[in-house]
Amino acid sequence: MANTEFVIERDGEELAIAKDLPLLPLRDVVVFPYMVTPLLVGRSSSIAAVEAAMEQDKFLCVIAQRQAEIEEPQAADLYDIGTVIKVLQIIRTPDETLKILVEGVARVRIDEITDRDEMLEVRVEPVTEIGATGQEIEALSRSIKDRFKEYVRLNKRLPDEVLLSVLNLEEIGRMTDSISAYILGKVPQKQELLAEPSLHKRMGRINQLLANELEILEIEQRIDTEVQSQVQKNQREFYLNEQLRAIRKELGYSADEDGEAEEYTARLAETNLTAEAREIAEREISRLVRMPIMSPEATVVRNYLDTLFSLPWKKRSRDRIDTRKVKERLDADHYGLQKVKERIIEFLSVYKLTRKMQGSILCLVGPPGVGKTSLGRSIADSMGRRFIRISLGGVRDEAEIRGHRRTYIGSKPGRIIESLRRAGTKNPVFLLDEVDKMGADFRGDPSAALLEVLDPEQNSHFSDHYLEVDFDLSQVMFITTANSLHAIPPALEDRMEIIRLPGYLEHEKLVIAERFLVPRQMRRNGVAKWSGGFRRKALQVLIDGYTREAGVRKLEREIASICRKVAKVKAETGHFPGAVTARGVQRYLGVPRYQRLEVDREPEVGVVIGLAWTDAGGEILEIEVSAVPGGEKILITGNLQDVMKESAETALSYARGRCRDLPTDWFSKHQVHIHVPEGAIPKDGPSAGIAMATAITSLLERQPVRKDVAMTGEVTLRGKVLPIGGLPEKAVAAIRAGAKHLVIPKENEKNYRELSPVVRKRLTVHLVETMDEVLDLALVARRDQTMLSRASHTD
Repeated sequence: MANTEFVIERDGEELAIAKDLPLLPLRDVVVFPYMVTPLLVGRSSSIAAVEAAMEQDKFLCVIAQRQAEIEEPQAADLYDIGTVIKVLQIIRTPDETLKILVEGVARVRIDEITDRDEMLEVRVEPVTEIGATGQEIEALSRSIKDRFKEYVRLNKRLPDEVLLSVLNLEEIGRMTDSISAYILGKVPQKQELLAEPSLHKRMGRINQLLANELEILEIEQRIDTEVQSQVQKNQREFYLNEQLRAIRKELGYSADEDGEAEEYTARLAETNLTAEAREIAEREISRLVRMPIMSPEATVVRNYLDTLFSLPWKKRSRDRIDTRKVKERLDADHYGLQKVKERIIEFLSVYKLTRKMQGSILCLVGPPGVGKTSLGRSIADSMGRRFIRISLGGVRDEAEIRGHRRTYIGSKPGRIIESLRRAGTKNPVFLLDEVDKMGADFRGDPSAALLEVLDPEQNSHFSDHYLEVDFDLSQVMFITTANSLHAIPPALEDRMEIIRLPGYLEHEKLVIAERFLVPRQMRRNGVAKWSGGFRRKALQVLIDGYTREAGVRKLEREIASICRKVAKVKAETGHFPGAVTARGVQRYLGVPRYQRLEVDREPEVGVVIGLAWTDAGGEILEIEVSAVPGGEKILITGNLQDVMKESAETALSYARGRCRDLPTDWFSKHQVHIHVPEGAIPKDGPSAGIAMATAITSLLERQPVRKDVAMTGEVTLRGKVLPIGGLPEKAVAAIRAGAKHLVIPKENEKNYRELSPVVRKRLTVHLVETMDEVLDLALVARRDQTMLSRASHTD
């Protein structure tokens, strides 16, 4: 390569520079003309290049690498435009690296790169700068100077002396190169400035870069200011708290009282509250700090914070819903109730697929002792959720549900929030027991407060008066229980899906006693090793003679009573007695309390088996009608209430209109007496209407009534039969009494379809619309035994 030179004019003198120069590749650095900067040289080829330059005229060519991680760059790894530099000073370090101070001389273009064994050599050509003058250049120059002043002011890494040295430069090209050297940009941006020969374009690009950098620096300054302000605020609070602690110490307050607010602050940081609850907690902690430690208000605030932090805001138990296992658990805990179990499994299947509590709240309605509460517990256990039971019987205050406001000392949250706090999760199974036993007085109506709790569209923002912050109840599974629907307000009933649990039949009670009640009471009373146990006929005697209920609660108490007496014998004699037989029951429990009401009599005139619904299930009513000398006024006995009395008068009017063959003075000489045993028990309702009308008609026509026919239905003056309620319980009572035929209104056909298969198998059900049909079925003379045995509607 021929050694040629080119001449550069600088500061009034000419510098002759060889075109073939040692090459020094740079990492992350771009050197501009007139730029004085230190460089650290460590690669062997770069050290050789510096030493070669020092042996000649101290000129080198420096070029930035495209990628800094390349250790031995080739021509393709370097930019096309570089800078000729002059080495001003060199320092050798103990680790065999060089520290050199260099000054940029001129821009050059790379023509050729040659590998000289120990170093790289490059042939260069000077880049001719395209100058520019005029007003636009002057305007750009002023804009660059103004922005550079602001840049130096905001950039703490540049000393103020830089500003003086740059702004005093008269030559615009030299000024732009100096400013380019001080801008903290990336290598591609700086290389773009170095490679641009046009002064006008270079100045425009510098102006743009300065504007961008100023924007970044302003953001950094704002962030620094905010951080500094926060630091100063924290320091100020720390200082003031230390002063406050010293003052409280002088006043005699203990260190424990000082740490109370800190403890609540730490609990706030650990508890996963909602944003609204967190804001309220911070406000209450601030109030607590300013309060005297012994003030009543401070106690209220402490109780409130303890309640707030102990609630499961986002803690939930993991559901494990396997419908097969749920069914197995329900079957293991409860005998029968197939329709109820099927509906529960359907409900849980929908929840398993949607993970949302869709639709209505389940309401289990049935007489006492049929397993409503234990069903709720079985559901919770099968889902793996916590079970919470809230008894609403006798509740009259709305605050029991919504809580008390913190106006008074001793206020507390309502039962819903308090139970959630005890449960520890936000998705337990809530059993609201005896929802039909709630009352209302001047303190409010708790059933109205339950409307929000049991509405899936509203309970995601349930507000307790004590908390005064919304709590999400949408993941709670609510189940309610009731003995009767009559006392439940319509608006509340509308939010629930009613699932009826009818009473158990004798054979069902017998199985329940053998499988569940006897083993449980033997374990509880310490006679689990008693080999005798209960004979099957003994349990039948207990069911018939010592209990009269739809459920099995009283039956279990009687079994427990016998087990206690067996335990007494074991404790006194050291050995167990023999098995309990049917005759032996009376020895343990005394004379039977109830006589089995069975329709085992012969057909009689004026005696009809009616059916009634009670809170304890269905019962039979043996309605008796007779004629006694007297006036036209009807005589009604048996503790009948107003509705039933009116029903009796309606039945009499219907019968009088029907029996027109009687002498005209018959009613003026006879008084119709209607009696419904047992007289000590109040009775009401219209459902005995057709039974009383049948009894009166039987009396007037002197025709006996079939003994195995039970009936229920309301009657009108025209002889129409209207629908009634409580059909499942009444059907069970008819079977218990030994009836073979059941007469019900035609409009109750939908309720008939809901009866259990066992009930429909044991009863021949007749659906009627008029009293003529009832009389044809019930009066012996109207239909012989063959015709009666054929049902107008059978299953």
